[in-house]
Amino acid sequence: MSLSPDFTVFWQYGFVKLNETIVTTWLLMLVMVAGSALITRRLKVGQRISRWQAMLEIVVLGIRDQIGDVGLSNPKRYLPFLGTLFLFIAVSNLCTIFPAYDPPTGSLSTTVALALAVFVAVPVFGIARQGIPGYLKTYLEPTPLMLPFNMLGELSRTLALAVRLFGNIMSGGMILGILLAITPLFFPIIMTALGLLTGVVQAYIFAVLATVYIAAATKDTDENLSDKTSND
Repeated sequence: MSLSPDFTVFWQYGFVKLNETIVTTWLLMLVMVAGSALITRRLKVGQRISRWQAMLEIVVLGIRDQIGDVGLSNPKRYLPFLGTLFLFIAVSNLCTIFPAYDPPTGSLSTTVALALAVFVAVPVFGIARQGIPGYLKTYLEPTPLMLPFNMLGELSRTLALAVRLFGNIMSGGMILGILLAITPLFFPIIMTALGLLTGVVQAYIFAVLATVYIAAATKDTDENLSDKTSND
């Protein structure tokens, strides 16, 4: 048992390393892309659709509805980014049912990369929605004196996103490894089931927090949309 899949190095040349985190991340991406391509290559309408298409539609529509429930008025605009975040983290955590598998989300480098993606996406969506002056103005709210605190808040929440996901997944893996070593079969099975549930919950929390940050940056909420409609 290792604290992180980063410590399992398959190949190294100088400072360039090919560790378990990189390998499993690319394998997961390859499986997800290939699976999506296979399911969507023969899409049908009506009731005679395949089970895989039905399952994929349930997942995609569920994510879209959750984005709308959080407050973004046009979920389709944010579905590719937020849906990819959720599915990658969820699939990564669910694959812990396979023996000798360490999820890449148990690596701080992976969670930092995911958090940085959110850190970049928030101003991109905010500027696309409000323009550069409108987005930069959000840093001066509710008063210009809050500028340094708002900037510090951007950095601290990015760090919190990365550490929260890494801490939960890493600690869950360690606890399961210890129980497998010292207890009979029954108890680790229960912990494995709880670990899968926790993995999905952590993916959900990460995606919801990213959605909230984007909603705050874009001010693209149903309430604001209603205000604009009533003003028009």
